[in-house]
Amino acid sequence: MFEKFIADYRVAPGSFDELFDSQQQPRAHWRGMLNSLARESALSMNQRLDAVTQQIRENGVTYNVYTDTKGIQRPWDLNLLPLILPDDEWAAIEAAVIQRAGLLNQILGDVYGEQRLLKEGLLPAALVHGNAGFLRPAHGIKHPDQVALHFYAADLARAPDGKWWVVADRTQAPSGAGYALENRSVLSRSYPSLLRELKVQDLGDFFSSMRNSLVHWGRQCAARSGAPLHASEAPLVVLLTPGPYNETYYEQAYLARHMGFPLVEGSDLTVRDGIVCLKTLSGLQRVHVIMRRVDDDFCDPLELLTESALGVAGLTEAARLGNVLIANSLGSNLLESGALLGFLPGLSQRLLGEELLMPSVATWWCGEPAALKEVLEKFDQLVIKPSFAQLRQRSVFGKDLQGPARDKLIAKMRATPRNYVAQELVRLSHAPIWNSTVPQGLASSAIGLRVYACATPNGYRVMPGGLTRVATGVDSRVISMQRGGGSKDTWVLGRSAHNAPRQTSRTTRAKDLIRDNAHLSSRLAENLLWLGRNAERCDNVARLTRLALNQLFTPQERGEEWDAVKALCYWSQLVQPAPKLPQADPAPGEEEDSNKDPAPLTDEQIEAALLLGVVSPRTPGLARQQQNLYFSAGQLRERLSADNWRALNHMLQHHVEDDTPLSQAESMHRLDEATATLMSLSGFALDGMTRDLGWSFMSIGRRVERLQFQAQAIIQALQMPEETDLDWLLELSDSIVTYRSRYRAQAEWLPVLDLLLLDPGNPRSVLFQLEGLNKNLSKLALRYDNVGEMLLSPVLNALQALDPDQDLYCGNSALLDLLQQIKTSSEQLSEQLSARFFSYTARFDEKQRSL
Repeated sequence: MFEKFIADYRVAPGSFDELFDSQQQPRAHWRGMLNSLARESALSMNQRLDAVTQQIRENGVTYNVYTDTKGIQRPWDLNLLPLILPDDEWAAIEAAVIQRAGLLNQILGDVYGEQRLLKEGLLPAALVHGNAGFLRPAHGIKHPDQVALHFYAADLARAPDGKWWVVADRTQAPSGAGYALENRSVLSRSYPSLLRELKVQDLGDFFSSMRNSLVHWGRQCAARSGAPLHASEAPLVVLLTPGPYNETYYEQAYLARHMGFPLVEGSDLTVRDGIVCLKTLSGLQRVHVIMRRVDDDFCDPLELLTESALGVAGLTEAARLGNVLIANSLGSNLLESGALLGFLPGLSQRLLGEELLMPSVATWWCGEPAALKEVLEKFDQLVIKPSFAQLRQRSVFGKDLQGPARDKLIAKMRATPRNYVAQELVRLSHAPIWNSTVPQGLASSAIGLRVYACATPNGYRVMPGGLTRVATGVDSRVISMQRGGGSKDTWVLGRSAHNAPRQTSRTTRAKDLIRDNAHLSSRLAENLLWLGRNAERCDNVARLTRLALNQLFTPQERGEEWDAVKALCYWSQLVQPAPKLPQADPAPGEEEDSNKDPAPLTDEQIEAALLLGVVSPRTPGLARQQQNLYFSAGQLRERLSADNWRALNHMLQHHVEDDTPLSQAESMHRLDEATATLMSLSGFALDGMTRDLGWSFMSIGRRVERLQFQAQAIIQALQMPEETDLDWLLELSDSIVTYRSRYRAQAEWLPVLDLLLLDPGNPRSVLFQLEGLNKNLSKLALRYDNVGEMLLSPVLNALQALDPDQDLYCGNSALLDLLQQIKTSSEQLSEQLSARFFSYTARFDEKQRSL
């Protein structure tokens, strides 16, 4: 049935093929999927691939390749076809990974504890003390239940004979588990029935085990430090990230949201009296567990890398005191040295009393004379790697080096042999991929498998599947996401009866219910405020640009209305005045006028600047402001829903890298589309976000920004002649429909000013913004000191005291002064909020733990 589907599939010579056996027949565990796909045409498969790619983009799934021009917006690469593994084969992999995780955990505990392995000569001292990954300040850190390695990953490769080998151990901050979960989420839409039919094992329980285990050890940590938690009180577990520019930042935010852990940066944490605290709006809240994605050296600028801006000063001391659990423990990078692989068989016999269930790829540490000799004899058959990460050397294939380059490397190896490791070159197995650029779509590519294990109080547990990585670059001998590699979902079939039942226990009572996020971090609150401000700025820029271009495209003579709109464009910095031209040498007796204003732009120059700003983020305008909005949202990935991200990513899909503006019609369409998307985002904020303190800060940001823009627009209008048309002001304020439905007449000053200044039901009016700000500030005042209300009360009272008959007319200087005061008050409010909530320097008090 599936013969036609696989007719053009080619097996890579000399490699194990995951799909075909030695008789060129599909393996048994692939037949279920092949039978399903046989009914698909190449066209339908390509459409399915397009749907997967589109979902990846809409969900904002990214992996940041540092050399890629797409930067932090590079989409994650997921192939349409999974890697399929049978249950019996997976059981062997699972047992081997559990054994290996336990072995490495014991080694880690010994190296930073009694160091018996060094004393007995089972580990060469040079591999420990010569490795910058060995952190002497981490010596003596105690671990609950003797677990220092809470999360482990093994990079596996299958040799041509079908056996799996461990290529590398990931023990510092293993990445990719979140991407594996995302891969499953995306592909489950493509193969919902097939996943059920094949009984593909679920991934969700693995992450539940990880979360529950960290919470369990967090309680132990609190008890050991003399501040035990109440039965219904949960320890605070945070995920420490290097920030949005890290290559796996998306995954970190995804895991934080999935497991319910706050995503924090180093600046969000502080150490007071040996206790790690999170800076929150309520004060300092104690942190019990840090699940870190920051490398060892960068975790503590006080005792480790002094130049680090990513860590927390004093974190090492807090860990030594037992006041915080760090997962994985500081110093775990030591175990990632490839030089250790050759010593693991002996260490397994010594510590576990058994042989390794899955061997490492053949490895020679050149620090041993016999090993160096053998490496030089087999040079062309090996991969030469640095022994330690601090050497900053790339792996080299021996057979690729010729002439002087070869002689130079060999000379270095002879001079400092302990700095080099050699590994046997494993010919990677190949698996089917769907490639829409080849005939019939089915091709093969080299793959590697990263398998994950997490520690639990009952031993290690393995994720049923892991992350399959695909070599998509020119050199298929190396699989690296930083070199443009792709990924696959990994399906482990059957064994549904072995899945652990989900355990539920009631620990929350009515008195423990929480209806507000009082422990919102200061950075998160600030980012929410700026999310609101940047969203509103985007809307302001889109509406103003559209209004200005509409007037510029109109052939009729432009009057005072255009002057007001143009002034707003300058005020919003959508266009910049022309630079001052160099003057000719002044005549004798004359002086150069250094105070001369820059030359104003012509209408043609303004139009060109506005058109370019619609598409190019390198110039002021819509595209740049959209990127600012995306960056603000990127700081809040764990707080925003998938629907929010789809809208944001859709908005950014049209940005160009060159400076080629669109046509007039295309630009107007782009502006209309941006405005509609921003309306959707506003709807998410109004109807899709809980009205907690975080929402209040976002709402304050939106209202401050809209207040300033609306006040400035009215200021510009009030300076026009009385007889000018006011439709432009109503359009800019998104109030023209309301006005016409009410008055059914030409716009006049009194009703226009009443609608835009004093109407409490108009979401664009100045009064609406001030009342909304007061409401949000009152909510903050219920928990914190009074902030900002005293600033806004005078201008709000003055606005409410206006007499429409007496005060709402063109050119009213008192009204102009009031609007200026409103703008000034809103700016001062922003400064007060920053000083009060976004820079915290108080001393930690253990009583704050229960705030």
